[in-house]
Amino acid sequence: MTTRPGDVRIDDLGAPIFATEIEQMMGAVGPLAKAIPWKIEAALDQAASESGLDDFGEDIYSEPLAVFLEGARVEGDLSAMGEVMVWGQVIQFLKNRLLVEEEFKRHPEIAGEVIDRPIVIAGLPRTGTTHLHNLISSDPALHFLPWWESLEPLPPLAEAGGNFEVDPRWHRAGEGIALRDRIMPYFNRMHDMWPDHAHEEIHLLAIGGSTMFFETLAPSERWKEYYCGTDQTPWYRYMHRVLQLIQARRKKPGRWILKSPQHLEQFAPLSRVFPDATTVVTHRDPVSITASFATMATYSARLSLRTVDPTKVGGYWAKRIEEMLHACVDDRELLAPERSLDVLFHEFMADDMATVAAIYALADQPLDSGARRAMDSFMQDHPRGKHGRVLYSLADFGLVEKERRQALNFYSERFGVVQEGN
Repeated sequence: MTTRPGDVRIDDLGAPIFATEIEQMMGAVGPLAKAIPWKIEAALDQAASESGLDDFGEDIYSEPLAVFLEGARVEGDLSAMGEVMVWGQVIQFLKNRLLVEEEFKRHPEIAGEVIDRPIVIAGLPRTGTTHLHNLISSDPALHFLPWWESLEPLPPLAEAGGNFEVDPRWHRAGEGIALRDRIMPYFNRMHDMWPDHAHEEIHLLAIGGSTMFFETLAPSERWKEYYCGTDQTPWYRYMHRVLQLIQARRKKPGRWILKSPQHLEQFAPLSRVFPDATTVVTHRDPVSITASFATMATYSARLSLRTVDPTKVGGYWAKRIEEMLHACVDDRELLAPERSLDVLFHEFMADDMATVAAIYALADQPLDSGARRAMDSFMQDHPRGKHGRVLYSLADFGLVEKERRQALNFYSERFGVVQEGN
């Protein structure tokens, strides 16, 4: 047996402390940040130049990306590292899009790929979705999106057709995680990651041009209002398009297991684009979720913000969580009752395999001995909390438990959520 690390409380949320080498690295990007043009036209030109391609496909990307870039520039309060990261992410999404469009031109038959009856997990962060997603993804009969492939669904042209023992994209993903762990050594306590772990579709939505993920890169009211006020169906269709491409390259049949917190407030486009999906909606004490996610978001903000204000970051995400839960309550009936299931966190934690069995029964997916062995192996290799826990408190963000409970009671009563201690 291994000894699980002891609990920690992050005491530098508002005044991050970095190792000397990290401070030097973050300071060295200043000239790169000053050279960023912050215009969608410049981003398109750079992506085309770096990829060797120029066809971005149907233009559903330029308007949302222009809004996001302006919001990040004006409202983001980004550090030099944050500016370089945001610009680099946008360029990568655009290069991915160019590669996707090129692949469809070379292989138009990909458009005939059927994304058959996917199993979709919709739930806020900290509700058990990551463990549930990775547990089900261990079933060899299912398709899932690994972290490395979400970052680069296709290799750059210079690597296409190369004879590599290990895909360079996998190595790049691992290097990114290693750097993250040097900058934020407690992050894996809150969200364990490795190159092959099952990831969300938010990066595929970003290739389309619109995703809630942009809020985590640079919180911006300008972007949030655009995203929340625009029907997201076109970008869900593009996500479907990228899934078709990935599925075609795998050359084996199988259903998908998908997951994203964004789906919780996008049941309408999700249902339009995946009308035969089985949807699993996860629920947990929303006050506990708020404290936990505010901690993770504020800790992550040290990567990109000039000044980390826990009250501001925590308050932003407390409001967004409330908005997302209102959307969930308002739109839950859009999910077909014969193909949707509500999962309570405390029940899942008590017996995760019973929850999996219920999902498989609803989805009419065989839970055979091979799937069970794979899941048992996953749980042995990845026990919950193996990296230790981070302790969190609403008070760290100027939030009051009584006020949050009253504000979020509409959701707790609707789904019978059990209150947790904070």
